[in-house]
Amino acid sequence: MTLPKRLYYSVLLGLLIFPALVWAGLVAGDYEFSVTVNGDKRPYLVHVPAQPAGQALPMVLALHGGLGNMQVQANERFYHQISAAEKYGYIVVFPNGYSHLPGGKFATWNAGNCCGPAVKKQSDDVAIIRAMIQDMQQRANVDAKRIFVDGMSNGGMMSYRLACELSDTVSAIASVAGTDNTQRCQPAKPVAVLHIHAKDDDHVPFHGGKGQQSMVDVNFNSVPATIQKWVQLNQANAQAERILEVPGAYCEINRGGLAPVQLCVTETGGHSWPGGSKPRGGQAGSDAISANEVIWRFFNDYGRQ
Repeated sequence: MTLPKRLYYSVLLGLLIFPALVWAGLVAGDYEFSVTVNGDKRPYLVHVPAQPAGQALPMVLALHGGLGNMQVQANERFYHQISAAEKYGYIVVFPNGYSHLPGGKFATWNAGNCCGPAVKKQSDDVAIIRAMIQDMQQRANVDAKRIFVDGMSNGGMMSYRLACELSDTVSAIASVAGTDNTQRCQPAKPVAVLHIHAKDDDHVPFHGGKGQQSMVDVNFNSVPATIQKWVQLNQANAQAERILEVPGAYCEINRGGLAPVQLCVTETGGHSWPGGSKPRGGQAGSDAISANEVIWRFFNDYGRQ
């Protein structure tokens, strides 16, 4: 059967356009989606930067601190992560932790032995994050080899749990002011690890134990113990190399082995995001380094599966 000429060209045009619509993915802008796992519905925010057509983009999942939420972590006044995503060209996703309150406020992550309601409920936050990653892979052109996680405080602790249990998907993590408090850790693949911490942190003490200003009754693992653990897991060199030293901060890295482990320490800043400001006031983050710049440089250099 021969199609009429006008109908033929309409069909042909549709065949040419439809694949482009399917593969175009999300255009630059801000979005809110949600996933549901075992009856637990979780929202998440997304920012897609301006991008070259057809290019697969890296994706960073940014996890809020304890008693925060996705709106707090996405707030440019505090963390500047949306502007960083625009500057460096990656999709940034802001998941919401577990909360029984309307709007997901005062949320926490089940990161092992911390924190709060998420631990008491034994919330399956690993499954939630996996579902969000898979959902985004259906919605946008995500580079599957460049999926990263960063987090603040309880969110940083959760990033360590994801390195332990989601290593088949996540290639690098960065934790700010949150040590590794996982109960079990057997990553299937190596994960590059960056840790940023202030020496005077009074919530999650640099040398471990209970923080004087902590809102949870937890003996936190120390920063040195966290670094040592991941140096061993990644079979990295035992001797660290100093790669940055500026007034008020330094960074050192354990190279070699399966994946690197990097530590950046600020002299001041307390329990905060270097280069940012605290949502609840108090001591500002150290301006000796910018967490966003250090994190992206690390992800870009080492975060490939």
